[in-house]
Amino acid sequence: MRLDLKRLFQKKQKQEHKILRQIQRTGDVLQSEYHRATPECPHPERWSMYDSMTAEVEVLEFLRTVVTTLKPELVVETGTFSGISTLSMAEGLKQNARGKVITCEFDPLVFADAKKRIESSGLAQWIECRNQSSLEMKVDGRIDLFFSDSDMPVREQEVRRFLPQINPYGLILMHDASSHLKQVREAALKLEAEGLISVVLLPTPRGLVIAQKREGRK
Repeated sequence: MRLDLKRLFQKKQKQEHKILRQIQRTGDVLQSEYHRATPECPHPERWSMYDSMTAEVEVLEFLRTVVTTLKPELVVETGTFSGISTLSMAEGLKQNARGKVITCEFDPLVFADAKKRIESSGLAQWIECRNQSSLEMKVDGRIDLFFSDSDMPVREQEVRRFLPQINPYGLILMHDASSHLKQVREAALKLEAEGLISVVLLPTPRGLVIAQKREGRK
């Protein structure tokens, strides 16, 4: 089923713009995670966050460490939002002294704000920003790390779309996969049931899928 991207964008933009206005007023404020408790993560307050849309601080640290561990040549991120997760991965690329992260954001206002942050970060040389949907973006080459963090209804479609390009020895990460949020979690388990990927569910407050495609592994 093809999603109406414009309708989805219109529904999401108010929340995203509200958070961005808050960031513009106060900067990035570290605070306790307030996602509701789940059976797999009964104490979310033990984690930290900057806002309700950016990945948890511990997940940001994980992203950087995954990059320094895998040494990817090509990272693809969907859903740039404020650019903080993009910069976390770019820090890893800088440490590796190689690679590139291509990140896409559909909302033009959100994209402009993120691009401004990235351009002033000192890490812009490691990042390519795209103002488009993950379902329309074209990427050349083999993807070593794919981080799915766009609007939740399109996560399954974008993983399916890029799966042929993903390195069988690389990783697929899908954020917002808690048992409360359900949609991303169920999409990942559906892809696993179809034999396309192998899934591990990390018990973080918002949930994080770590997966690897099955085809091509030896």
